[in-house]
Amino acid sequence: MPLLSVQNLSVSVDDSEILHEVSLSMEPGEVHVLMGPNGAGKSTFGNAVMGNPTYAVTLGTILFNGQDITSFPPDARARAGLFLSFQNPLEVPGISLSNFIRSAAEQVSGEHIRLWTFRKRLENHLSVLDMDDSYLDRDLNVGFSGGEKKKAEILQLLALNPRLAILDETDSGLDVDAVRTVSIGISRFMEDGTRSLLIITHSTRILESLHVDRVHVLVDGRIVSEGDASLVDEINAHGFERFTA
Repeated sequence: MPLLSVQNLSVSVDDSEILHEVSLSMEPGEVHVLMGPNGAGKSTFGNAVMGNPTYAVTLGTILFNGQDITSFPPDARARAGLFLSFQNPLEVPGISLSNFIRSAAEQVSGEHIRLWTFRKRLENHLSVLDMDDSYLDRDLNVGFSGGEKKKAEILQLLALNPRLAILDETDSGLDVDAVRTVSIGISRFMEDGTRSLLIITHSTRILESLHVDRVHVLVDGRIVSEGDASLVDEINAHGFERFTA
């Protein structure tokens, strides 16, 4: 049974249709890549799967682990095991990174988590991401560089340990060293072989350390091509020209 099955999904924003009958299926343990030029609808797809109410599903269904979640709110999808990283993470003054992640973990698990135990767990993840533990007491993303914000997103991913992570342009704006560090965190998330990953990107740097099972090319709100990892190499060499002609 597929972990994620999106069937004929059409999505509108402010009465303007952005996605047109998009279908995509993922098995447990797989890494899929959703690529396409700017404005193709890639972020719209991720937000629709996560249940962002700005993105209205007008047609189709979203099945997760065999359950129809098309009408579920975002918090119910998170509890079911979905995770979405943001292309541009928000700054939230007044709440520390540690408290934010702990609160999210308690909401997902439905259980109280002891502060000391949780901080020790986070410190283990911090070492993977080459982050100092002082980040835990800083306000969420406030004053963080672009690379620090993306590392904080991957820290959340490792702490929450969802069944499926959707990473939206996680490598956007990162230098080579930051991409390498973030990639290590993503590889750690995938280690046990049961978690799945959908990477939304128009670049390919973050894919270099991952085994990619399937590539989907989205243009003007439609899936126009699908294939194995060799499709990434073709896009690297020739861009999206043949898909947009």
